[in-house]
Parts: sequence; C-alpha cells; structure tokens
Amino acid sequence: MFSILKKEFHSFFASPVGYLVIGLFLVLNGLFLWVFDSGFNIFDYGFADLTPFFQLTPWIFIFLIPAVTMRSFSDELRLGTLELLLARPISPLQLILGKFLGALTLIILALIPTLVYVYAIDQLGNPPGNFDSGILIGSYLGLLFLAASYTAIGIFASMLSENQIVAFLIAVFLCFLFYFGFDALSGFLNAEAMSNISLKTHFESISRGVIDSRDLVYFLVLSAVFIGLTYLKLQSKNN
Repeated sequence: MFSILKKEFHSFFASPVGYLVIGLFLVLNGLFLWVFDSGFNIFDYGFADLTPFFQLTPWIFIFLIPAVTMRSFSDELRLGTLELLLARPISPLQLILGKFLGALTLIILALIPTLVYVYAIDQLGNPPGNFDSGILIGSYLGLLFLAASYTAIGIFASMLSENQIVAFLIAVFLCFLFYFGFDALSGFLNAEAMSNISLKTHFESISRGVIDSRDLVYFLVLSAVFIGLTYLKLQSKNN
C-alpha cells in the first residue's frame, strides 16, 4: 500500500498537477477571502474569524478533488496497466487505499498553508487573539473528513470510466449531490431524515466546535462505502 501511496504522491509532483492543485486552491481562496468584493470577503464580513473560508472551501473542493482523483484509475484503464498493478504482490484493497491516501495527502498539503489565515485573524481581532479556537479546530477537522469523503467518491468515479473528463464529471456530480443535493431535497420535500445523509449537515455540525461521534462515524462510513464500491468494481474488472 505504501509503495502505491509513494508512487501516487511522486506522480503528482513529477508533473505540474501537484503544484497546480495547491497553487489554484490557495489563489482562489486568497482572492475570494481578501481581494474580491464578495460575500466571502473577510474584511467585509465584519468579524475576525474564518467562517467565510470554511463556507467557501467545500465548494472549491467539489471541483478540485475530482480533478486530483480523476486520473487515479482512469489512466490505468486507458493505458491497460491495471493488470500489471494487480499482478504485483499487493491486494486490490491496498491498491485502492494507496491511491486514496496519495490523493488525500496532496489535499492536506494544500490546506497547510491556509494556517497563515489563522495568524491573520489573530492580528485582526480586537483585541488580537480574540477568536474561538474550538470552532477553528472543529472546522479544520471537518475539512479533513470532508476531503476524505470527496476523495473516496473521486476514486470510485475514476474506476467507472477510462475517460478522465467523464470520471471528473461523475465525481463532481456525486460530491455536489452528497454535499448540497440531499440537504436541498430535505428542505424541498420536508424530509428531515434526508438531511442526515448530507455532507453539508455533518460538516456544519462539526464546524461548530463540538465533536459529535455521529458526525465522525458518518464521514468514516461514507468514505468506507465508496472505497468498498471501488473495490467491488475493481474485482469485477479483475475477474
């Protein structure tokens, strides 16, 4: 598994992909949070906290993470190298987890530079340091679990087609459906139970700074479900 993780991670930075992902993520966040006159601008928000950042990032992730994962299995299917990977002394599950962790590591690397925003709001507070650290920690933890869920969805989508664009579009649709779609449908159909399968509901819950085991279990189960679906699809192609 770790050999696959290392291979995936190196492949991101052997080409411009890794640098583009990190750069694009930071530029988009920087422009919307500090430059553009928008609802996400921290100066216009009026409070020294990172709520706009945590509202914006899940939407950027909906497009960014599928762009990272779309080649995970699509390339192997297109080039016919999947059989070679499966012939190596690793199990199909280890192969999937290696690709999953490789993509997730890249997203975590993109998040790390945003910690400078914490220093920025620390200095913008009146007095400096006047922000809720519990909410901040919960929100970053929520982003990590959200990124893991999106990554699992993206890995599954990449197994469905050897065309990277098709894999990207499937992943974007599924990420949107689980983040916003079910939440919107719950309000439209007045079905509160449907909101319980929405990523947005659980992300917003954990972002309040209260770590509820139900939210953590939801993220873990959703990620496991899509990793399991990827495993079943891989097994069907291998047979």
